[in-house]
Amino acid sequence: MRAAVLEGPGRVSVREVARPVPAPGQVRVKLEGCGVCASNLTPWEGPEWMHFPTEPGALGHEGWGVVDAVGDGVEGLAAGDRVAALSYRSYGEYDVAEAAAVVKLPEALAGQPFPGEPLGCAFNIFRRADVRPGQDVAIVGIGFLGAILTRLATDAGARVIAISRRSFSLDLARRFGAAETIPMDDHRAIIERVKDLTGGRLCARVIEAAGKQWPLDLAGELVAEGGKLVVAGYHQDGPRQVNMQMWNWKGIDVVNAHERDPAVAMRGIREAVEAVASGRLDPSPLYTHRYTLDRLGEALDATRDRPDGFLKALVTP
Repeated sequence: MRAAVLEGPGRVSVREVARPVPAPGQVRVKLEGCGVCASNLTPWEGPEWMHFPTEPGALGHEGWGVVDAVGDGVEGLAAGDRVAALSYRSYGEYDVAEAAAVVKLPEALAGQPFPGEPLGCAFNIFRRADVRPGQDVAIVGIGFLGAILTRLATDAGARVIAISRRSFSLDLARRFGAAETIPMDDHRAIIERVKDLTGGRLCARVIEAAGKQWPLDLAGELVAEGGKLVVAGYHQDGPRQVNMQMWNWKGIDVVNAHERDPAVAMRGIREAVEAVASGRLDPSPLYTHRYTLDRLGEALDATRDRPDGFLKALVTP
């Protein structure tokens, strides 16, 4: 099979490698595609701790496709089942996954891309955010996650205030249900605008979905006393400083909404499957850029540089 290999910082090749064989309890998936995650960007830059070349297909963990082989002891899955898989070498034509890390995709999703891991991540973040009807909810950073969280919070009866630096993203937030949008360009002006919109109360929930220092600082300012600051952005460029005096004074709860329990990750993916299949959520406008496997480097660069109109890249074998 063909699979991508990171050869060094900013360098990727596609190699012919042996097709993986599912072990007992595993299935092999003939991949239709894999989403590109921002967590790939630090390895793509080549920090000191990275080892090159990587395993074939490594870093790809947002794959979906069709089961084509089943290991011993697997029940409930068969060749021909279309699935989303939580596996970790999905930048290729095939990958293997534990049977417990695979979710069947219903006929309602036939022909649609389904990067299960990031969709499930959005649902798990939303659960941890504990959004309630009537609340003011600020979402700082409207990308793939921020847009989905806007839709989920709006559907839950909250009033969403979307804050993002790109006009394209703010337009998208309105399409996904945001009641108010604010350009992320002036720290103090944003705080004053949110105060105006909330009668001075600020927001019961603030979800930071950018993964950078300034948006995290801003998010802390926007939380109401006794509210929750939910860190959903992927912070991968070193330590952060926080205004602990302000956090203490406000008495806020701070939630790191990233999950590491595989069972929780799978619950989120199953919830996402149900929501998309039922029509409650349509993520299709969020898949803005598509690349073939031999253009994976371009997909990673676009994920880093975020050209105009970019939200999410998908890579196909």
